[in-house]
Amino acid sequence: MKKTIELLKKNDELRVIDIELDIYLEIPHLAYAEVKKKDGGKALLFTNVVDKKSGVKFDESVVMNLFGSYNRCELLFGRTIESVADEITKLLHMKPPEGFLNKLSMAGELFSLKNIFPKKLKGVGACQQIKYLEDSVDLYKLPILTTWEQDGGPFITMGQVYTQSLDGEMVNLGMYRLQVYDKNHLGMHWQIHKDSSHFFDQYQKAGKKMPVSIAIGGDPLYTWCATAPLPYGVNELLMYGLIKKEPAKLVKSLTTPLYIPHDVDYVIEGWVDTAEMRIEGPFGDHTGYYTLEEPYPVMEVSAITMKKERTFLATVVGKPPLEDKYMGWATGKIFFPLLKTTAPDLLDYHMPENAGFHNLILAKMQPHYKGHAKQFMHAFWGAGQMSFVKHAIFLDEKAPKLDSYEAVTAYILDRFTPKSLFITEGILDALDHSSPETLVGGKLGIDATAAHKVEAPELLGDEELLVRVKKIIPDALNLHQFMRRTNNPITVISVNKTKNVKQYFDALVELSMYIRIVIFVDAAKNDIFNPYMLIWRVTNNMDAQRDIFITGLMVAVDGTNKNILDGFNRRWPDDVDCTLSVVESLKSKGVWDLSEKLYEKFQL
Repeated sequence: MKKTIELLKKNDELRVIDIELDIYLEIPHLAYAEVKKKDGGKALLFTNVVDKKSGVKFDESVVMNLFGSYNRCELLFGRTIESVADEITKLLHMKPPEGFLNKLSMAGELFSLKNIFPKKLKGVGACQQIKYLEDSVDLYKLPILTTWEQDGGPFITMGQVYTQSLDGEMVNLGMYRLQVYDKNHLGMHWQIHKDSSHFFDQYQKAGKKMPVSIAIGGDPLYTWCATAPLPYGVNELLMYGLIKKEPAKLVKSLTTPLYIPHDVDYVIEGWVDTAEMRIEGPFGDHTGYYTLEEPYPVMEVSAITMKKERTFLATVVGKPPLEDKYMGWATGKIFFPLLKTTAPDLLDYHMPENAGFHNLILAKMQPHYKGHAKQFMHAFWGAGQMSFVKHAIFLDEKAPKLDSYEAVTAYILDRFTPKSLFITEGILDALDHSSPETLVGGKLGIDATAAHKVEAPELLGDEELLVRVKKIIPDALNLHQFMRRTNNPITVISVNKTKNVKQYFDALVELSMYIRIVIFVDAAKNDIFNPYMLIWRVTNNMDAQRDIFITGLMVAVDGTNKNILDGFNRRWPDDVDCTLSVVESLKSKGVWDLSEKLYEKFQL
């Protein structure tokens, strides 16, 4: 981590903040503003860290937004992201060599692979220079941040969570948020699809406690590896060796059987009692909403060790764009070759950050026959973490670049009819709040590989159309039309909802000659002229089975918050919003420099 900070300074990628700031809201709020700047802003090093509630001043600094730009990602990887993807592609397509020279060449390549396997060292590591055991264990000695006002407490947000199967044959490195309950207990937010949760089930059936070691800091690649979507049972630290061309060097934890990298900044060791569950949350998450309180396993901390010279690594999540935009970019490029083994006709894919990754994927494919795209959708929804994608749009090889949003949107809309839609049901991320029940809900696929000839509707101006809409929907407040030059313009209508949106849609049918695709959103907290945040809101709020209505060529999407009017019985979470008094305090200290324009655009 010390080398990383020097590397960032050398490349003008680090902003050092020496003014005293609090671990409660102040530090994470400033990092949240920084990543909203052009190209992700800079990494932030907070050197004067305090906990005002307890009066504690911490010895260590806190670093945030480490991965928060394309340039920093490649600096931290030490090579281009494309070169890592190329290497994986080469490994996947390795064939038996022909001829002596080819055999020699392959022998060299295979010999270099010996460096990808983690190496266990004897003795203690730098991460164990300072030790706290038994009664001296105290999580409040670490500058763990409370990010949002409604959060259930402080959360570790960049923890490398090391676990192993009951028989010790498989190890896993994952990243899960970790709530601090008290001086020696953490909430373990591993969701049912995570490897650690599978291991937990094994220990639970055996009636045994589960060992866990959590590392923080060290080489930033350890942290990225914790997010890598590798197949079940594959050690994520193999990616470290592949990228760095040297093995991760591990030492044994003091009180658990688990091995962790020798040079991380902190290690928190402990045991999970599989018979105990405790309420975890709420937490302002990367969906931009709070995830609500639910029972999760609890870890009792048995040891905390750390370096003498250390830096605490954290991230902040909430509304996009976020640091995970750049981490996800690297992950998407690197693991594209592995995804192609499941879907060989896939040419490219892209997850827009303002849809929270799992809420929307754009995929370019080579269609070979009628219905191929729909077959592809099933393959996607069955492929590892892709199974959590809610909405998928498939395009053919002639489509524009997937991150050229204006061109791609026009391409889709000019080819779209209601026949392009495919609605089904499947598993959802535990963070999803919009489905009628947890973990299962509607999935939407759109086949834009086939071009349908559709005549454009008769166009009216926004004001004239709004007058007509208000006559039949008195709850309508405002209206704006996007992509008017296409065959399927998108009309966004804001409403003060007093009834189920299906009733608004039914009333709107008499205006179908002017409208093709209509999106309903709540008037509160939505700017109908801001497509970036509208995509965030609508892809979060819709369940395809419940919220899509079709009549003739007209399609509607209900992007409003759901309540009893919709037969929705779950609790609807609040948006993640900045605390205004904290923002004003940071401004008065001269450290908040985000423009009002960006503050409004990203609805902070």
